[in-house]
Amino acid sequence: MRSFTVAAAFAALAVANPLPQEIDWAAVDALAPIPTVTIPVVDVAAKASTVAYEPSAAATSVAAEVKASGVDTDATSGLKVRAAAVTCKPQPLGAGPTVSPDTPEAFLAYGDFATAANSASTPEGYYNSFTNLNASSSAYGYMGYTLLNEYSTQTCASKCDAIEGCAAFNIYFERDPTLNPNDASCANPPSTTNIKCVFWGGPVSTSNAKNFGQYRKDFHVVIAGSNGYTSNKIVTPPGYTDPIYLGNAAINAPFDCNGKDTYLGVRIFQKGPFDISKCAAACTAQADYARAHPPSNGAAIKTCQYYNTYMLLKNGEAVGQYCALYDHSWPSKYATNFGQYRGSDQYTIEWSYISSNATDAAAACQPK
Repeated sequence: MRSFTVAAAFAALAVANPLPQEIDWAAVDALAPIPTVTIPVVDVAAKASTVAYEPSAAATSVAAEVKASGVDTDATSGLKVRAAAVTCKPQPLGAGPTVSPDTPEAFLAYGDFATAANSASTPEGYYNSFTNLNASSSAYGYMGYTLLNEYSTQTCASKCDAIEGCAAFNIYFERDPTLNPNDASCANPPSTTNIKCVFWGGPVSTSNAKNFGQYRKDFHVVIAGSNGYTSNKIVTPPGYTDPIYLGNAAINAPFDCNGKDTYLGVRIFQKGPFDISKCAAACTAQADYARAHPPSNGAAIKTCQYYNTYMLLKNGEAVGQYCALYDHSWPSKYATNFGQYRGSDQYTIEWSYISSNATDAAAACQPK
């Protein structure tokens, strides 16, 4: 997408020769990096956690910001630092099998972990993103985790379904210490096997399964039998058509048959899970903003009737939820933007959806 000022984004544009659309670098450059999420270690005081999310409140917040200032970018917030742990504190025993010999190498090679992962069923409403990796996901929109008594994708899925905004989960076996190894006297304690179910607000994939474990003093935490599942259930926002899934491509809209540009601007969200209703709210609010700020030259008011929202990745890491707004609707055959390079950095697209105003889709007059 091209970069526009707020005023230009809401004015009627007429350019003689169409230009290729690119990712809006001005909007991307204005963002702060998303903090790296470290899934909490299993601790007596924090066995599990979930992150609360209220979609209607999020959409209302987006609408208020866009109505006040037009299309802009959203900033991220930092993560709280976890308090220091107590020396050699006993840790809860996991429900997974005991591996012998008690080494990280034996854990990674343990056949029962691979068997459980390869034979796991895909829960209804989800698709399998990856199977039997030795790494866990670091996806977009961390929503907490829980420990399971058995390796059950069905149980993990039901827990994800119960969390507002949960869009994917990662289930795996993790080699953890039985004592908190933060002192020389317990630097490498015996291990226990936890079965983790981690919830995410964006899709999990092989590209974001990059957590291969960590060292805690001399104890090596490793991961085995890691499976990822992403939901294929997207709720249709009120007032808009059912979203159409474009996969890893974004709309690359040309100028219409009259030589007019239909692109209005972009919002990039970095807070909370991937939520299509935030883009719908931005589209509705942009229309209100445009009507409240008509072009001073008397040109036609350009209201948002259509949006394309997707996850934007930089070198496989989430940048945020990208939301491109248009005053006319384009069919999916124009989804030809599969990302691009910027210097040595590769920007890619995943989980892309389009939707139109249900009352007035305002189909674009397509160029010949």
